Amino acid sequence: MPNLSKTKGIYRVIDANINRTKEGLRVCEEITRFIIDDRGLTSQFKKIRHQLDSLVNNLRNNPRLLNERDSLKDVGRTIKSRSELKRSDFRDIFFANIQRVKESIRVLEEFSKLDNVFVALKFKAIRYGIYELEKKAIKKFSSLCRHR
Repeated sequence: MPNLSKTKGIYRVIDANINRTKEGLRVCEEITRFIIDDRGLTSQFKKIRHQLDSLVNNLRNNPRLLNERDSLKDVGRTIKSRSELKRSDFRDIFFANIQRVKESIRVLEEFSKLDNVFVALKFKAIRYGIYELEKKAIKKFSSLCRHR
């Protein structure tokens, strides 16, 4: 990572987006597992979650990640939008979470460029994998709706 004067908040950004990505992936995985009942999609979400784990393990070993976490004083913690409090069905939940995943991975990709371009490229590859997985899941949702 860059020198201290250039790192203010960077570790908080990385920590928050690791957590956000993993949480969103888990929600999507649970939908494909328990609601869609699709072994293949579930397996792909799990695989991406584990790829992410492998990629961020080195980051998580950095004590600054946890040391700089300050969830209680996070200025964005209490900011709410109407849309985040409203869900009409599992598809709304899926769409909200897959979007969260894509955005968070993009943040991780960008901030990784400060330290390791190779890691940034890995995040980019994961992001494009998520785009394809999202497309497969949406097609599956559409086919389920036609059969009901």
